[in-house]
Amino acid sequence: MPGRSDGEDLPLGATFGRPLHPHRKSMISRSVHLVIPCFNEEKRLPFAELDALLRHEPGLHLAFSDDGSSDGTAARCSDLACAFPERVLVHVAPKNAGKGEAVRQGMLAAHQRWPQASYIGYFDADLATPLTEAFHLLGSGSAGAPWIIMGSRVQLLGSTDIKRSTARHYMGRVFATLVSMQLDVPVYDTQCGAKLVRADQVPALFTEPFLTRWLFDVELLWRCMALTGREGLGKVVKEVPLTVWHEMRGSKVKLSDGIKVPLALMRVARHYRGRVRT
Repeated sequence: MPGRSDGEDLPLGATFGRPLHPHRKSMISRSVHLVIPCFNEEKRLPFAELDALLRHEPGLHLAFSDDGSSDGTAARCSDLACAFPERVLVHVAPKNAGKGEAVRQGMLAAHQRWPQASYIGYFDADLATPLTEAFHLLGSGSAGAPWIIMGSRVQLLGSTDIKRSTARHYMGRVFATLVSMQLDVPVYDTQCGAKLVRADQVPALFTEPFLTRWLFDVELLWRCMALTGREGLGKVVKEVPLTVWHEMRGSKVKLSDGIKVPLALMRVARHYRGRVRT
């Protein structure tokens, strides 16, 4: 796995203090509220493990946002909701509208269901990022109460366990470079599927539908920048290196989606650039 070179940009608002070991997660008493966007995940989501984790972590709350699945995903998620009615929410969309819309609807539903939440996050359904990393993101990134705490896949010698293919690593670096140039802000990893959003900012950031199905993470940064100005983005968004991330098979992003990325990024920039305060 290629590591970070000396000349590579550090994560936005990075904190490289000693990371919290996953097995020490119970030391953090703050509760965590997470949205998991789902589309035909009946065979991939580890429901037995999720049940065990919910029993072990009483502060964990999960909102499954089903994006019009045609399999038994919604039913399996509903079984968990029956077992943990106060801590599991299932939101089902009438038809498939893409991951961005599933995340958006899930975040709004979770915000309405759990008004006491301090942060509401979203983690990918492949669980490449273990859900327990949310405790690490809170513990390492919540100082200063940023609007968004972004998990970042940075391989650090002796500190992090990041496993992904060489091709995916370099594709990610090219993408991050394009985004950084477009935003004119150094950001390491916009596409990591592990983010926490301060609950009081959820309506401002998620009420408006996203332009794209897969680049909504980039759109979130543009929306923040529209509210804070470019100079203020680093004060409200913080990147925190994950301690664990393992690439999983079964990605729903197609090669054709990757080919469309440059044009989609240009479309996003044109839409939001005029909103950014100078």
